Amino acid sequence: MSPWTQPPERIPGADTLRVLVLRGYGLNCQDETTAAFAMLGARVEQVHVADLLAQGRDALAGVHLLTFVGGFSFGDHIASGRVLANRMRGRFADALARFVDDGGLVLGICNGFQTLVKMGLLPAIGRKPGEPLAPQQATLEHNDRPGFRNAWVRLRIDPESPCVFTRGQGPALLELPARHGEGKVIVEPSLQETIERDHLVPVRYADADGRPTEAWPDNPNGSAGGVAGLCDPSGRVFGLMPHPEAYLYPENHPDWIEQRDAGALPTHGLGLGLFANGLRSLL
Repeated sequence: MSPWTQPPERIPGADTLRVLVLRGYGLNCQDETTAAFAMLGARVEQVHVADLLAQGRDALAGVHLLTFVGGFSFGDHIASGRVLANRMRGRFADALARFVDDGGLVLGICNGFQTLVKMGLLPAIGRKPGEPLAPQQATLEHNDRPGFRNAWVRLRIDPESPCVFTRGQGPALLELPARHGEGKVIVEPSLQETIERDHLVPVRYADADGRPTEAWPDNPNGSAGGVAGLCDPSGRVFGLMPHPEAYLYPENHPDWIEQRDAGALPTHGLGLGLFANGLRSLL
């Protein structure tokens, strides 16, 4: 049985793990993300961005995993994730740097991925423990085809990536919904060789044959090389544009009836596997 289709039992020991899910200021995927971690047995709670910033570094005491969810933070004014990234970097950078250095995990989904990139948490090449957050080294621009694209995509997983959320899954394809208007990943050219060498692209958009692609509609935004997400060199910070929290139940898939009739309906939505991998890496 593929690791992606294992039943979603509560993970032994997950109740010792504390997960924070951000909400507020236009973020809108917090409930689905909270449900994913709760289904797996973690101690998960939502925290408003304003409360997190007000508490400072104390807000992350005893936390194992911090999640930046999807949505439209601050209405995507200026650019998607930019205002939230500036606010977090200006008031919370030291706490985030220490959190990652101490072994904490950070997950960013869609708007959360945009925020992590613009904050410097991804890809963070060259940053060493104890140093401030890395400067911004990449960005996400408007899709090649203008407008908001809402459709399911295939992702090819890189089995050699250090990303703890995808590590150990083997060469596999994962289908997830993607819905964004600014998802084209652009990395500083001087860092491109390092990103490829160190396998810091855990997931890429794939065509019907499972090959990474830049072609629309399999690649909804035109990212070079089919880049759909990035991780940092430690593998503990991961961001992706598609939404794993939107595929927690088999019935979330648009072809679930056909899958059921063919005897291929999974026991749970396959997006849950990414959350499970992250939690298991902490135990």
